[in-house]
Amino acid sequence: MGQKTISIFDVVGGKAAVSTEDGERLFETISAFLEKDFDVVLDFANIETLITTFLNAAIGQLYSKYDSPFLRKHLRVRGLQPEDRDRMIKTIERAKEYFKDKENTEKDIREAFDDE
Repeated sequence: MGQKTISIFDVVGGKAAVSTEDGERLFETISAFLEKDFDVVLDFANIETLITTFLNAAIGQLYSKYDSPFLRKHLRVRGLQPEDRDRMIKTIERAKEYFKDKENTEKDIREAFDDE
């Protein structure tokens, strides 16, 4: 088992990690390395703008395939700006909740919109 460092700056082609498409691409890259038994380090150096849309697609979606203990062991983050740390934590917490009981969460959402 090796380690692979992924530069978010290189993935998004600049200082802004904002698009769902870039997040999806990062998700696919992370998943490919995890499936090959690599530990993955996400390097956020030089990222000045980071939004939830990107994090949901890139990080949150990982919880649909992997459980928390696995990701804690095999996925690391470095270079994250202090102000983005809370955004990352909230994304992870929401993803874990959602994927823990996806069917009921989606049912609750549908019912909420049906009431209108």
